[in-house]
Amino acid sequence: MSVFRGDSDNGEAEGAQEARFTPGPAAMRRTLARARDGKALDRDEAAILLHARGEDLQTLLSYASRTRDAGLATANRPGVITYSRKVFIPLTRLCRDRCGYCTFATVPHRLHSLYLEPDEILQIARDGAALGCKEALFTLGDRPEDRWHQAKEWLDAHGYDDTLSYVRAMAIRVLEETGLLPHLNPGVLTWQDFQRLKPVAPSMGMMLETTATRLFSEKGGPHFGSPDKDPAIRLRVLEDAGRSNVPFTTGILIGIGETLAERADSIFAIRKVAREYGGIQEVIVQNFRAKPDTKMRDTPDAELDDLAATIAVTRIILGPKARIQAPPNLVGAQYGLILRAGIDDWGGVSPLTPDHVNPERPWPAIDELAEHTAAAGFTLRERLTIYPPYLREPWLDPRLARHVAALADPDSGLAADGAMPRGLPWQEPDGGLAQWTGAGRTDLHVTIDTTGRTHDRRDDFAEVYGDWAEVAERVDVPAPGEPARDLAAPAVLSTGEVAAALRQAERDPAALSDDQALALLSADGPQLEALAGIADAVRRDVMGDDVTYVVTRNINFTNVCYTGCRFCAFAQRRTDADAYTLSLQQIGDRAAEAWQAGATEVCMQGGIHPDLPGTAYFEIASEVKRRVPDMHVHAFSPMEVVNGASRTGLSIKEWLIQAREAGVSSLPGTAAEILDDDVRWVLTKGKLPASVWIEVITTAHELGMRTSSTMMYGHVDTPAHWVGHLRVIRSIQERTGGFTEFVLLPFIHENAPIYLAGLARPGPTRRENRAVHAVSRLLLHGAIDSIQCSWVKLGDEGCRDVLQGGVNDLGGTLMEETISRMAGADHGSYKTISALHAIAEPLGRPMRQRTTTYGEVSAERQAAAAASDGVCSSVRSGLPLLTAEAR
Repeated sequence: MSVFRGDSDNGEAEGAQEARFTPGPAAMRRTLARARDGKALDRDEAAILLHARGEDLQTLLSYASRTRDAGLATANRPGVITYSRKVFIPLTRLCRDRCGYCTFATVPHRLHSLYLEPDEILQIARDGAALGCKEALFTLGDRPEDRWHQAKEWLDAHGYDDTLSYVRAMAIRVLEETGLLPHLNPGVLTWQDFQRLKPVAPSMGMMLETTATRLFSEKGGPHFGSPDKDPAIRLRVLEDAGRSNVPFTTGILIGIGETLAERADSIFAIRKVAREYGGIQEVIVQNFRAKPDTKMRDTPDAELDDLAATIAVTRIILGPKARIQAPPNLVGAQYGLILRAGIDDWGGVSPLTPDHVNPERPWPAIDELAEHTAAAGFTLRERLTIYPPYLREPWLDPRLARHVAALADPDSGLAADGAMPRGLPWQEPDGGLAQWTGAGRTDLHVTIDTTGRTHDRRDDFAEVYGDWAEVAERVDVPAPGEPARDLAAPAVLSTGEVAAALRQAERDPAALSDDQALALLSADGPQLEALAGIADAVRRDVMGDDVTYVVTRNINFTNVCYTGCRFCAFAQRRTDADAYTLSLQQIGDRAAEAWQAGATEVCMQGGIHPDLPGTAYFEIASEVKRRVPDMHVHAFSPMEVVNGASRTGLSIKEWLIQAREAGVSSLPGTAAEILDDDVRWVLTKGKLPASVWIEVITTAHELGMRTSSTMMYGHVDTPAHWVGHLRVIRSIQERTGGFTEFVLLPFIHENAPIYLAGLARPGPTRRENRAVHAVSRLLLHGAIDSIQCSWVKLGDEGCRDVLQGGVNDLGGTLMEETISRMAGADHGSYKTISALHAIAEPLGRPMRQRTTTYGEVSAERQAAAAASDGVCSSVRSGLPLLTAEAR
């Protein structure tokens, strides 16, 4: 059985059966009573309430109003209904989709210009700024260049790789030249797209519309032939927005052919994403209005009572904290009805531009909207495109902070009275990283071994990782009192199955099937000894008996990070007691110290610091090469590569080329964890998907940049995931040949957030460590020759175990290993050469110093390393030497 639970059924089958179902009076009374009493409602009960009309509807609206009012009071804005004063910028009306109700999308020959020109965009923004508008709503069709060659040609002629590159560039110009805050609605986005666009827009959005797959998959449906309207894809966009810490607007479109059961399912789907990631800043409930010249021109409009009931149910399901809006130009004169239904926001209203999506429905004048709102007993207040709870890290990119602060009321977070937008620079501050000074606990690399960490968790533990209860639903976690899952044995395997797999391993290890590999991973007792023996024989044939190591220094230049990796105890908020950031001078000093101690390599990685310029990585590498020209710079994980590329606006390939020119020689293949997104989205809130990790790694290999490869195991994964991961690693190596080694990283649980939250087991067992190292040697045979273990995580005895089962490399002296130590590993932050020798000596294996790429080390470097015992004095000062005797 898979550890991971699939998404809940979307209710389509039930919905189709219930399309004409009307609940009886008793069912309605019972469900209304549960809503009145604040009971949690399920999908069926929500669907019942969507039928409410007449007195039942009025009762429902009163409960929704009560819920809304409680939320407004808690938010310190009682009786305040908000709106955003905006301009509508229709960047392009071309789209690759063919929705049956849309008049916005059109074909090239009907357009005077395929895209708005920059001058046209800026003129709209300037005119809006003069009228006090603060939001620039960029609306456009989904990836038109994928359908229309004319769009591709226009983009090529204007120097843009794709439509999103043009969106990004125009958002920056609007920020710099007008001060309006971009809200981007470019349709379906990938995780990488969010990384590109987050630095230029305080908020983004995309309507979910519906979870009813049949409206997309069945011919004649409103979304048939529209690849971007697959509900699964759109839900993934909502999740990726949350993972990327993007304040996001979404919503449902009612009356397009969905059943009420399907509508209820859509509301619950939004709630699930909102709870898990916390990034849904507002939910729109929009009613379908038929338009001429569309396939659905004869479809009846959604009734306003239907809209009111849907808003009320959405309010009750999403709760008092949710911000819920309805477009005021689509509700006729029924402002009071919609307010009673539970909205707290009217959305964007423009005093300048029409609603290009609903051009036949003009916006109400803002003064008129204020009057209607007041008539219902509320006060209308202007807000910004980003809602008040998101005016902070990690939701607001630091490069946008000044633009937002210029327009925001410092107390309420709404729009400041009388504030007028003005252009402000968007680019990185002059001077780059060179102007940074070291800050925080910059001695953590030393004091982690003495005073240790200040607290066992960061101060924002309850929110930075998302909602732990929702995360728990993704993984089977034993109930209190139940025995823990045995991840080592996904199935009961007979002795014969393991024996057959052992015979195959002896004949041709690379030809092992997945089932055979899983059988070997379950080996114990004499069969485990046999497995280790076979793996070690393969190791001896390929690599000889030498145990290799590199004299290296880890330089983790910052631990400030808001990515939300749930396994990571290293990341801190900038205000946490253990947070630090090194200056460029300090980085250079540490590299110089390492060189004096005989190092041939520095390995540099850091947290995704929100203030870190995208070019900072180049500056770090350049500083090391300036100070120590012959040092091998092994630096920047795939996550950091993507971060740098998105912040600079470069492609991954372009960024890697510049990194190489700055001095980066190879990349650590960390951030891999388990290359299965089902596992990754439990382990991390916002780290890059497996496909993006693969893209970064293979691009580096294509450029001639070698990388390591890694696997972190023993948390919420199973042996089947380990086998799948190894298959991916092997397939990349067979294609590119760029991996130098495969490094196994056992999960360290003590301070890991996911363990503290009760969702992960306490790391792998000794048996599992032995089995997975041996199986890695076998499955990667003929592809990756070097298998490395981690002394930081395994300790001396653990390393000796796996050195007798296929491992040939001990990694490095490290000099400062902070990441695993912060997680609770107790094997020190460095190893002297003597201590590394002491690990291998009882096994009778010779030791050999190597370079990063497994070459020979010069006599000069070996002599320098021998003089220092492979660790610089500043690290060892005042600390016991971690030799075999000391341990």
